[in-house]
Amino acid sequence: MTNRFSRSNLLPERPILVYPSLASTIGLEEATLLSSLEELCLQLQPEERNGYTWYRATSQQLTAAMPFWDVHDIQRVSTNLREKGLIFIGSAAVTSGHELKFAFNERRQINRSKQAVSNTSPPAGLNTIAPNWRPDNETLERLAQHAIPSAFAHEQVPEFVNYWRERREAKRAWGSAFMKHVLHKWHEFKARANEKPEPKLMEKVWRPSEDALDVLTQHAGISVEFVEDAIPEFVLYWRERGVKSDNWNRKFRDHVHRQWIKYCSALEHDTTPRRIASNWAPSNEVYDVLRLANIDIDFAKQLIPEFVIYWRDTNQVHASWNTRFLQFVKRSWASQPTSSNSPNGQFNQVKPKSTRELSISDELNDRSWAI
Repeated sequence: MTNRFSRSNLLPERPILVYPSLASTIGLEEATLLSSLEELCLQLQPEERNGYTWYRATSQQLTAAMPFWDVHDIQRVSTNLREKGLIFIGSAAVTSGHELKFAFNERRQINRSKQAVSNTSPPAGLNTIAPNWRPDNETLERLAQHAIPSAFAHEQVPEFVNYWRERREAKRAWGSAFMKHVLHKWHEFKARANEKPEPKLMEKVWRPSEDALDVLTQHAGISVEFVEDAIPEFVLYWRERGVKSDNWNRKFRDHVHRQWIKYCSALEHDTTPRRIASNWAPSNEVYDVLRLANIDIDFAKQLIPEFVIYWRDTNQVHASWNTRFLQFVKRSWASQPTSSNSPNGQFNQVKPKSTRELSISDELNDRSWAI
């Protein structure tokens, strides 16, 4: 009867070569993974970069070469090798990225026929990043050529330093690596800025932004009280309709502009009798009518103070003070000398007298403008 546990059945695969001196120096698991990776490299396509030969192994290739470990074990032990300075890793975790990109640190590899090499410094010309590393002026100037503000670049420094200190990898030029990092972050930032905002329902506690309020009150000259009074009604209106919008501030500005125009128009054409205001002044339309009647505008403006004082003293109300003022000015103008013949026979306009030039008797008896 043939023994099914013959030597040929027990050892059907190539052995993993582990040097005792290496295992005693870096650990048995680490020595096993290091030897397995060297064997696996014979099946992988090498890639030369930054003076090192890099390899990419998928999680399937790794578990096939080391079936006694799962991807979590491989991730754990490979991290140990990186921390010991024996390999470099250029990929995300195997458990998430499903591959391991690695390169051997030839200056840290031990001689297989001797004891492990004790040198732990980075290769010549390479340096690990310092905890207080900062980009130099040349790097910032190169970033400025891409229209990247220096403030944005400085904001990326802590994340950049922490990332590379955790990886413990060495590089010849950290400025170039930082520039690539910032460019990537800047493109992400611009992409987010260009994204169209997601439409949202009106919130119960919604308020317009400070910029929207400034546009309405400072630039459009709309009363702050008018704007504030418009907010509750605006919120209630859109909450009841359940409509979504990607720019509620714009909708609110348009709404307030329309309401303000209606409000001003209603005030201008309001026929409700009112007492004359102490700072009342005729509208521009009144002056246009006076010009058509060839009445001197300065003459009309001189009459405003006594017109206002008279009607405030009487405490009467009227629907249109513009009309009253027009009647007053026309009668005052008509009561003044208007023309005379010059010595050369030409007709000249004579500046009319102000009512202040009338006698007290004439002023007291003239009440035609108060009708």
